[in-house]
Amino acid sequence: PLLRQSTRGSIINLSSAAGRLGMAGRSPYSASKWAVIGLTKTLAIELGGEGIRVNAICPGAVNGPRIQSVIEAKARMLQRPVDEVSDLYHAQSSLNKLVEAEDIANMAVFLASPMALRINGQAMAVDGNTEKLY
Repeated sequence: PLLRQSTRGSIINLSSAAGRLGMAGRSPYSASKWAVIGLTKTLAIELGGEGIRVNAICPGAVNGPRIQSVIEAKARMLQRPVDEVSDLYHAQSSLNKLVEAEDIANMAVFLASPMALRINGQAMAVDGNTEKLY
């Protein structure tokens, strides 16, 4: 059974795996994603007493047209086949898979639900255990 709702709200920020690991050649992007995590943790402290939980979701590479164009651009820059660079992006996670948008949505639904009443100030990785970024 679900826990009874006893908080006033939930704020869910979006960061990135780059906000946990850093990302060579993308320092402004990585810094902005680290900032989201800092904001999340600070707001969790400031708003927790009011019954408002604040968490962040940190996706890895998300399958779709955007990452495909990133992979193609990186392949051109490195003068390597697109399939080879795509394999590198898949290998970033121990699951060897890209994240699906639905995975991120599922985490958001969970964090906003009564099942997450005691989760506050966390950076939740939805990235298949990403340990390196390309």
